[in-house]
Amino acid sequence: MRIFLTFTMLLFSFQPLLAIGAKNSNPIVIMKTTQGDIHLELFEKSAPKTVANFIGLAEGTKEYRDIKTDKKMKGNFYDGVIFHRVIKGFMIQGGDPMGNGTGGPGYKFEDEINATDLGLGKLKAVQENGALHRYQPVRTQQDYQRFILMPLYKTMGINSPKELETRKSEVLQKIKEITIKNVYENQGYVYSSNFKSYHLKKGVIAMANSGPNTNGSQFFINLADTPHLTGKHTVFGKVVKGMEVVEKVGDVKVGQGSKPLQDIKIISVRLKK
Repeated sequence: MRIFLTFTMLLFSFQPLLAIGAKNSNPIVIMKTTQGDIHLELFEKSAPKTVANFIGLAEGTKEYRDIKTDKKMKGNFYDGVIFHRVIKGFMIQGGDPMGNGTGGPGYKFEDEINATDLGLGKLKAVQENGALHRYQPVRTQQDYQRFILMPLYKTMGINSPKELETRKSEVLQKIKEITIKNVYENQGYVYSSNFKSYHLKKGVIAMANSGPNTNGSQFFINLADTPHLTGKHTVFGKVVKGMEVVEKVGDVKVGQGSKPLQDIKIISVRLKK
């Protein structure tokens, strides 16, 4: 898709894996499902808070808010939870006690992503020929305004068409220079250099979210490489055994909202002793 960066369009926008590395002592969890067992190695050093949250919920040591009573409690959070969203050739998603993609543990926590490590600071969002980088979720002019222009204007402190007209050459230069990392940061993503981050390859497990720093309990396991999600989801582990089970879940028949017609349940998630 090509976006032609004219001033008129700018003004208009104001209108309404799996080889990860050497052997280590990372924790392994066994996710028992109604389709079989999935063994997951968790990247404790790369995503310490995310891994601690996942293990704490799984083992029943972390407090969460019960969806039925609205009271804080501890328990084996994932036991009995379904895979509520399955997209063949993409991913399988679970971890929602509501079973519809809207539930969680009653709290949210921040992403653990190193955008520089992932190379996002070197990727130009807008190519020299005017085409957008494939990582961009832009399909229409409205998407372009929403995901790139409006966040950029906010970052630059441009609040009116008059200000835009005065600074249009500066805006056009910014668009020419802007990287994927810049675009995501303008949208609210906050990155850290304290972690080693991994790309969203087939077989990794990552946190599902609804935007920057909205992690809770939901996760997804990739059925394929998904580079367009790079920088938006914390990768905190990978499948080391049972990928055939993941693919089996990925092949089930689904209905509205990509929800399996027959429940695929997580029986338990426990640390391998």
